[in-house]
Amino acid sequence: MSSLLRGEEMCLAQLFLQSGSAYDCISELGELGLVEFRDVSSRSRLSDVCHFVKVTAEFGNIRRKLFMYCIITSLAHSLSLSLCLQEQLQRLEVELGEVTRNKEKLQRNLLELTEYTHMLRITRKFVQRTAEVSVSLCNLHPHLHHNISCLYGKDVFFVIVKIEAFERMLWRVCKGYTILSYAEVEEYLENPDTGEPTKCVVFLISYWGDQIGQKVKKICDCYHCHVYPYPSSNEERNDVVEGLRTRIQDLHTVLNRTEDYLRQVLIKASESVYTWVIQVKKMKAIYYILNLCSFDVTNKCLIAEVWCPVNDIPTLRRALEEGSRKSGATVPSFVNRIPTSDTPPTLIKTNKFTSGFQNIVDAYGVGSYREVNPAPFTIITFPFLFAVMFGDLGHGVIMAVFAAWMVLCENNRKLKNTRNEIWNTFFEGRYIILMMGLFSIYTGLIYNDCFSKSLNIFGSGWSVKAMGWTKEQWENNRFLTLDPNVTGVFKGPYPLGIDPIWNLASNRLTFLNSYKMKMSVILGIIHMSFGVILSTYNYLHFRKKYNLYLVFLPELLFLLCLFGYLVFMILYKWLAFSAKDSRHAPSILIHFINMFLMQGDGLQPLYPGQTGLQIFLVVIAVLSVPVLLLGKPVYLYWLHNGSHRLGLYRVSVFKCINVCEYFDFADELLHQAIHTIEYCLGCVSNTASYLRLWALSLAHAQLSEVLWAMVMRVGLRMDSTLGVLFLVPVFGLFAVLTVSILLVMEGLSAFLHALRLHWVEFQNKFYGGTGVKFCPFAFSLLPSSFEHDGLL
Repeated sequence: MSSLLRGEEMCLAQLFLQSGSAYDCISELGELGLVEFRDVSSRSRLSDVCHFVKVTAEFGNIRRKLFMYCIITSLAHSLSLSLCLQEQLQRLEVELGEVTRNKEKLQRNLLELTEYTHMLRITRKFVQRTAEVSVSLCNLHPHLHHNISCLYGKDVFFVIVKIEAFERMLWRVCKGYTILSYAEVEEYLENPDTGEPTKCVVFLISYWGDQIGQKVKKICDCYHCHVYPYPSSNEERNDVVEGLRTRIQDLHTVLNRTEDYLRQVLIKASESVYTWVIQVKKMKAIYYILNLCSFDVTNKCLIAEVWCPVNDIPTLRRALEEGSRKSGATVPSFVNRIPTSDTPPTLIKTNKFTSGFQNIVDAYGVGSYREVNPAPFTIITFPFLFAVMFGDLGHGVIMAVFAAWMVLCENNRKLKNTRNEIWNTFFEGRYIILMMGLFSIYTGLIYNDCFSKSLNIFGSGWSVKAMGWTKEQWENNRFLTLDPNVTGVFKGPYPLGIDPIWNLASNRLTFLNSYKMKMSVILGIIHMSFGVILSTYNYLHFRKKYNLYLVFLPELLFLLCLFGYLVFMILYKWLAFSAKDSRHAPSILIHFINMFLMQGDGLQPLYPGQTGLQIFLVVIAVLSVPVLLLGKPVYLYWLHNGSHRLGLYRVSVFKCINVCEYFDFADELLHQAIHTIEYCLGCVSNTASYLRLWALSLAHAQLSEVLWAMVMRVGLRMDSTLGVLFLVPVFGLFAVLTVSILLVMEGLSAFLHALRLHWVEFQNKFYGGTGVKFCPFAFSLLPSSFEHDGLL
């Protein structure tokens, strides 16, 4: 609890790492995550960094090959030497490269044989003579119309890009001395360059003369045609087809074996790929930390400076001893605390329950070193203020059940490792939602509000029979008034919360307005006063006791003399005036306004001696303002420029309050003037700001009532058999609107308002939030590219 309230006590230490054991020592520190390293290096070892950039590049190539086969597994082992890892990666890359190149070569040979087979099968249909012809087969480009193959003479097979353009080019160049015939291949063939299936066409060119034939060959070369020999007779053609069929079968067999071998290599590599990821990331991190260290004069050991919690110094020593033992060093590494005037970073240890509330505080600002942390108090006040605005028993139960489900399933990896940012936000704040739901159940019981309806658990304290109304009065009057002054009408207050009879009253909204408005003011002033009181812990811890008399006391007097007195009047009026004399009760608001105007002699006093007490409180509040404005600057100026007789005293005080030699009275006065104006005006605006508790509570109750009246009541009023069936979609619509509007939208609104009340109205009374967060060197904080890629 002490760590959560004020943070861990930190110290600056020097690590003396022997050259032979520095790597292992830092590895041990990375596993524990105890220290934050400072940069004290005089030169950097760029060769180590370049070495690991090369290893990372080699590893990236293998990872890309593994990702194509989607056979990644996750097993982590201990660190190995970087050279061993580099040799393994190089051997694996060479082997994968050779197998991949052989596979691509076999696939190209298979494609050529397949093209040749299709050419021989199709050209048999339109070859009617033994003249010099050319047949070509072509793969269609996926974005073009057709790819074409052509038969030329008895020796070649061509491929072109576009049949229309190819035919037009032949006609223009050969001046019509060619005849083009073509036919499409029914099935798709794989393009070796893109790997996509493409459409193929076989075509025949008949021409006259060798000169025309040379032009045809050049045109086919320009269109990137594939050339294949064409048999001159049917017997030779049949032999070629039979040979092609045998060779294709053999290539399929070889390709299958090649793929099986490649898969075995990748499966073997996948067993260690996640380990290699961890190893490479840890090596890079360790060498980055080594670059932050400096050599001593003998260049035999490294010196590092770290921030470390004082309580973890023994653990740090044991980690250095373990690293020295693993490396086999004869001289152990050791740690030495050093004094410093630098402000340490802030470390607040949290668990899975308190981390969410600590994140709320850190979003405002990281606390200064050893400053009072608002998080322990936020655990209670934040969900409570949220519940004041969101108070509904039914809605609180739904929220609490949803949060309890997330808490019970918090170890489910599917829920934790998702890419949905909205879901991650809800899941990370599951304990906050659970607390808000439980507090909403409590305030719902206090408001006696469950889906806009009241629960009559203990029986109402009001009785209708005691009024003695006749049957005619019941039938002729729409509204009847219950008089608590009549004996037997009001038996006593409801045991828990608001009496359920107010749910039937026509003046229910008027009653709840007055009740919740006064409740908001009381809660707000208590909350602000508690924040002012917490500032005393900072003044005492940092040995600035003069702030207790010159800052804390004037602030507290100003707040309590004015707005604390307002709370007193609210409570006094509730207790002093009963139902009999409630009509003669004076207005608190009028009395509070007249308190500042020094008027109100003609008004009925709330209690005897009210005027004199109010004048006294106003005078105390007004006098506290100049004390708050001038007290601290004048006192510091006197300490700096006081009489020489009190010199020794001033020196001791300066040591305690850590005042610098140079003191600027104007800067201190300006700073205190800004603080005084902000505080005095803030007391007024912040008190009014807490009225949002009243406004949002009424808004939530009215929205819930409107939703019930316009949706659920319509289905419940149908008393026929069809009404039962009609009630099912009505209830579904009511549930959807309740979750989407009242739970999500209203819940988010209440959450944001509670956040503002803590940041602005509460924390600014004592919390600076100008510190630096402690960032330890820990391997667990290294991001995993596998997790980012969604593979784990």
